[in-house]
Amino acid sequence: MVSQASIQVLEICKDAAGGAGNIFAFGLFVSPIPTFQRIIRNKTTEQFSGLPYIYALLNCLICAWYGSPLISLDNILVTTVNSVGAVFQAVYIVLFIAYAEKAKKLRMLGLLLAVCSAFAVIVLCSLLIVDFEVRRIAIGFLSCASLISMFASPLFVINLVIRTRSVEFMPFYLSLSTFLMSTSFFLYGIFNFDPFVYVPNGIGAFLGTVQLVLYAYYKSASKEDTREPLLESCS
Repeated sequence: MVSQASIQVLEICKDAAGGAGNIFAFGLFVSPIPTFQRIIRNKTTEQFSGLPYIYALLNCLICAWYGSPLISLDNILVTTVNSVGAVFQAVYIVLFIAYAEKAKKLRMLGLLLAVCSAFAVIVLCSLLIVDFEVRRIAIGFLSCASLISMFASPLFVINLVIRTRSVEFMPFYLSLSTFLMSTSFFLYGIFNFDPFVYVPNGIGAFLGTVQLVLYAYYKSASKEDTREPLLESCS
């Protein structure tokens, strides 16, 4: 049997890892700020796409819902980090809509409505599942799939870095924040015995490591980066 002392140690380690993950996530949440400073300064969204923020919002909402007590037990730090992430993405989307041209504005409004509707359907359908464990597994798989697809999004950037032998389009602090946040929540999931948390974040930590290794290897061959990253989505 697991002793009470061991349980307390696991609980402390889990809370520490989750707390660290919440802190490191801010590196991802604030990464689009330079882009929006440029948008506000120029009063136009130029060629920037709003789709990453739409997807990041949906991802944060799904993961926040999975961490809530109605879906899984003792995962409140998953809810807190993704709730904060959802607020950031919502602000970015509102700013994007405010400065976008009419066609983009209407498209973004439609996508935002679609995200809100999809999340409402997910919440209502999950609450109709009476069995708590079945509900947790259903939303857990959805959350896991959403996180894995988010962490897989930098793969095209990794391919670009290898082809061009330049890290111009792979900002260091964005890669570092991804690695630290993913590693923290990987440990959080391990300590909480939750595969829906540690599996996707383990993949994120691995891909973050790959990005950091590539950055170190190709840094000397890179030109000074003069462009701002669009975004990166939440834990």
